[in-house]
Amino acid sequence: MSKAYSYIIIEDEEVSRDIIKNYVEKYCTDLTYLGEASNIQDGQKLIEKHNPDLVFLDIEMPYGNGFDLLENLSDINFEVIFITAYSHYAIQALNLSAAYYLLKPLDIDELVIAVDKVKESIDSKDAISTTKILADNVKAIGNKSKKIVLPQLDGFLVIPIATIVRLEASDNYTIVHLEEGKKHMVSKTLKHFDELLTDCGFMRSHKSHLINLDHIVQYKKGKTGQVIMSDNSYALVSPSMKKELVQYFS
Repeated sequence: MSKAYSYIIIEDEEVSRDIIKNYVEKYCTDLTYLGEASNIQDGQKLIEKHNPDLVFLDIEMPYGNGFDLLENLSDINFEVIFITAYSHYAIQALNLSAAYYLLKPLDIDELVIAVDKVKESIDSKDAISTTKILADNVKAIGNKSKKIVLPQLDGFLVIPIATIVRLEASDNYTIVHLEEGKKHMVSKTLKHFDELLTDCGFMRSHKSHLINLDHIVQYKKGKTGQVIMSDNSYALVSPSMKKELVQYFS
């Protein structure tokens, strides 16, 4: 007999709530419905009353968004599948924390995949709660205290963004260089990290280099410039990025 997982839906549109519920009942039969809410205030009451395993949470709602709900909760002991229309801010925050999300209009296959991943996370005692990491990032003041989740072959690695010195492209992989000479190879392109970290104090100085501006120690001029980083490594600066780098420090 398969394990049952409980869930609630927090979504302001009744049609969307019905679609989620119908899809789950038909394609995720081991999920048990506990209730639904149309705003974050009622949603918080539902969570505190029922203690669900999973919450389907719309991000954009009147009178407060899904991130506000996480910020209001003192304890998060459930996983979330976020529902959102495309928003650069929302997608960036979700990807930074490796959170599970679905774009509107909902795709059945993507919903099933997301539910399966959440169930794996719930069943694994050693699993990282991406929802908790996202909540920490939402509550973080400034980028220096935010964290990023790096996928690994055997799970995830949670890294404070401030400890990343630079990132270097290696074909379809990225080498993440950390303080104290530590580094990790991640199966994501440098473009992926560029989109995530540009708003967090990083600059794409070269097609192969993404640098943390707080870790720059020295800049050396040349046809292709160089920056010396806090770990004594260097990164290239393309001619097109020299002016922007100099302006930043001016």
